[in-house]
This record gives sequence, structure tokens and C-alpha cells, in this order.
Amino acid sequence: MARGCLQGVKYLMFAFNLLFWLGGCGVLGVGIWLAATQGNFATLSSSFPSLSAANLLIVTGTFVMAIGFVGCIGALKENKCLLLTFFLLLLLVFLLEATIAVLFFAYTDKIDRYAQQDLKKGLHLYGTQGNVGLTNAWSIIQTDFRCCGVSNYTDWFEVYNATRVPDSCCLEFSDSCGLHAPGTWWKAPCYETVKAWLQENLLAVGIFGLCTALVQILGLTFAMTMYCQVVKADTYCA
Repeated sequence: MARGCLQGVKYLMFAFNLLFWLGGCGVLGVGIWLAATQGNFATLSSSFPSLSAANLLIVTGTFVMAIGFVGCIGALKENKCLLLTFFLLLLLVFLLEATIAVLFFAYTDKIDRYAQQDLKKGLHLYGTQGNVGLTNAWSIIQTDFRCCGVSNYTDWFEVYNATRVPDSCCLEFSDSCGLHAPGTWWKAPCYETVKAWLQENLLAVGIFGLCTALVQILGLTFAMTMYCQVVKADTYCA
């Protein structure tokens, strides 16, 4: 009876981890694709220049693949050490995510202030050598969201030491249009505009986060159940 239960849990856990591993492959593939085709699009942060979408996806995909692989092998081999390793790794990720979420909501105001200060520092790297990614990122953000600067278009005045903005701030794009009068530029602040867009899509983000948490809890349940079944089976055989 115990052996039959173990076999059932074994195949369920293997199927779960196979999907988990395939999901990691997909995330890694998207990250590599972004790095290869959109490598010139990088982070807006001056403090974390490597924190681009491509790099985040590559790191996340690799980590998910590693956890899924450990879970698959642990399930197939009915190996207590691998099963416990999988459980602990997944638990660590779950607790880390929960901690980050709690800290984010607890220190939202401080994070807002720091983010705006960091983004304004990053403006000074716009158009400079070796910062093509940041330059393109700002150009795309300002064009797509119809905004200019972090908190105001005057943020760019400190960068250029003149009354001008990048051409991506213009209502109608043309070469050197950033030298024209302020009436020809977008007035909306980019930080608040992007923040408002994220808040409008908060439900989708919340559903994604909830689904991720449920999948992780399911993985933890499978791992611990199988670990206990393996221990029970070993005791029974002994």
C-alpha cells in the first residue's frame, strides 16, 4: 500500500517538476533572445546597470531549471537527499519572495524616493559612450508613454546645462526638436506615468503572483509528501 502511494506521488512530482523545468527553459530562452536581439535595451538605473530584463530572465530561467532538474531526478531516483534539497531551495525562494513583497509594501514611500533619485542620476549617462542601452531605454519609455524626464521635463536641463530635452520628448519627432520651445514637448513625468500604468494593471500582476505562490506551495507539498513516503517505505522495507 505504501509502495503504491509512493509511486503515485513519484509520478505526480516528476510531472510537476518536468513542467517546472520546461517553464525555466522557456524563461531562459526568452532572456537569451532578448539579450541577442534587444541587447541594446538595458536598465534605467545607474546603480544597477546589469539589472536589465534580459539578465533577470536569464538568471531566473537558469535557477528555475536547476530547481526543476533536482526535483525530477529526486523523484525518479526516490532520493531523500535530492528531495530535501529541492524542498529547501523552493522554500528559500518562496520566503525570499514573501519577504521582498512585505518590505516593498512597508517601505513604498522610501522606495519611491530612492527610485526617483537613482533614475535622475541615470539621466546624466544618457547619450554617453558605453551607455547605449540606457539611452535607448529612455528613448523608448518617453516615446511610448508620452512623457519627459523623471519628475518633470526640467530634469533634462541639469543634464544638458541648457533648456533642452532629448528628441524623444517631442510631441512630433524631428531632428533636434528637443531644442525647441517647451510647448512642443511632453509634459507628463515618466515616473508617475509608468507607475500609474502599473497600478492599472495591478490585478494582472496580483493574479500572476498568486498563481506563482500556489505553484510553489504545490511543489513544496509534493516534495515533502514524497520525502515522507520514501522514509516510510525505507522503514517498512527495513
